[in-house]
Amino acid sequence: MPTPDFITDIRAVAGHQLLWIPGVSVIVLDDAGRVLLGRRADSGEWSIIGGIPDPGEQPAAAVVREVYEETAVHCVPERVLLVQALAPVTYPNGDHCQFMDICFLARAVGGEARVNDDESLEVGWFEPDALPPMEEFAVSRIKQATAGGPTWFEGIGEGRDGGW
Repeated sequence: MPTPDFITDIRAVAGHQLLWIPGVSVIVLDDAGRVLLGRRADSGEWSIIGGIPDPGEQPAAAVVREVYEETAVHCVPERVLLVQALAPVTYPNGDHCQFMDICFLARAVGGEARVNDDESLEVGWFEPDALPPMEEFAVSRIKQATAGGPTWFEGIGEGRDGGW
């Protein structure tokens, strides 16, 4: 995903230090129960659709925007699946980030899935039991969306993550 201008502006002052950044991801299902995925241009890997909300943008609106920008599919968010702090990442340029991901379940309501920007190499619909290889991050969210209930993750409630 290209770095949003507001993050570039922060980086000009903050340098490479760790930034805490909001993020959104989404499991988009069609009427047949298939999952919309994109193969990322930056890594070549298949993944769920996601991105960074613009300043002041509501997370659900960001999901609708990101799905359309990347895949030309129109969707309607139906519910929040999960809010989770992801592990810190370091990019090749030395930037450190940690994302607070808000993952939604959404229903496709129009458009034809296609590459709609330079962030994706391919997009397509996949049966939940026939997914291409991808990160556990994406697989766990797809399982949660298709199972219809919350999925709890190891490490929640332990140590600094908030031992209740």
